[in-house]
Amino acid sequence: MGRGPGNTQGNGTGMTRKNDDGRKNGNLSPATRLAQAGRRSEWTGMPGDRGSIVNPPVWRASTILYEDVAHLRAAETQNDPHQLYYGRRGTPTGWSLAEAITQLEPEAEGTMLFPSGVAAVVTALLSVLKPGDELLMVDSAYGPTRAFCEGFLKEIGVATRYYDPLIGAGIAALCSEKTRAIFLESPGSLTFEVQDVPAIVAAAKARDIVTLIDNTWATPLLLPAMGLGVDITILACTKYIVGHSDAMLGSVTANARCWPALRRRALGLGQMASPDDAWLGARGLRTLDVRLKRQGESGLQIAQWLETRPEVRRVLHPALPSCPGHELFARDFRGPAGLFSIELADPSDKARAAFIDALTLFGIGYSWGGYESLALPVDPARLRSASAWQDHGPLVRFNIGLEDPADLMADMARAFGR
Repeated sequence: MGRGPGNTQGNGTGMTRKNDDGRKNGNLSPATRLAQAGRRSEWTGMPGDRGSIVNPPVWRASTILYEDVAHLRAAETQNDPHQLYYGRRGTPTGWSLAEAITQLEPEAEGTMLFPSGVAAVVTALLSVLKPGDELLMVDSAYGPTRAFCEGFLKEIGVATRYYDPLIGAGIAALCSEKTRAIFLESPGSLTFEVQDVPAIVAAAKARDIVTLIDNTWATPLLLPAMGLGVDITILACTKYIVGHSDAMLGSVTANARCWPALRRRALGLGQMASPDDAWLGARGLRTLDVRLKRQGESGLQIAQWLETRPEVRRVLHPALPSCPGHELFARDFRGPAGLFSIELADPSDKARAAFIDALTLFGIGYSWGGYESLALPVDPARLRSASAWQDHGPLVRFNIGLEDPADLMADMARAFGR
């Protein structure tokens, strides 16, 4: 590579290997890793300069300039993932974030960044599936994940079979000779059933089947999925990682077994996250631990209060004993997040709309994980095929933000009056 900044070391398309920075941080707590990871000196300072800045800056690039033709040709043949090559392969801005996410999963080999959570899901699945394969997909999966299975995967000859999120070790009976992957989402982001991840992983490993999990609700801070044996973990970083509702971002982290195929597929599809969005993700990541704790504590407090309200038939929050799979949550998770649903006692959509419209401290909008509270009407019945969602009233899903929970409960109480 050329002189000066062109010598900066990185890892291509927003990806990283776990030990590239030489830090001995395997024994550090997740909170400490959030503050320290991804801040290599070559990304926070100038070559030959002993000083550095705290945060890697935004490196925007398409064209990378080479010192001469010999260096250009060397880069083409070596395809060194630790060098600037072309903008699509990333800059230190993305490499920093990817490295930090990788280091949240001690068992991980590397992380790729994507322009959205859906792009992350899609690429992860395409890295392990080919025409003729079968995918086992949890029935409580995120809507766009299901749409991809029923659309593109079906078109290319990949069959999808849906399974009850509470199936546990029973999933072994669904596995066939064509089953290549099992996809989990625990808890489900609408109905919040908690899956028996270790049991499903054990069934998959016995048959050499790859496991993937959408771990957006918990992040590795609350559910160390790779520590439970999952091969690939997926985050819609748009949510808790970014944390401020101002960037679209996704990540896929893989173990050594799945990393080469994931990297190859992402490069082949030209998937990348913009440096600006990666910078916003890295900034949000530094405060993830404190935000997640605050939102989880506030969410559980509000969920417990809602259980006492006559207007509420049921609260779907995995930290509550009444939620399906709660015993698994108590066993595997390190704490609650701030997203949950309630089922209203009045089964009419009119009552639900009146309640949501009357809220003054809750925005009405898609997504979650930001610092602001949200309320959204959700209807999961149309997204089920293997596990019926019947005899249930209308649901309202809440993202509990960083507002004072007492103010949020007072706002809800007023809205129930509608």
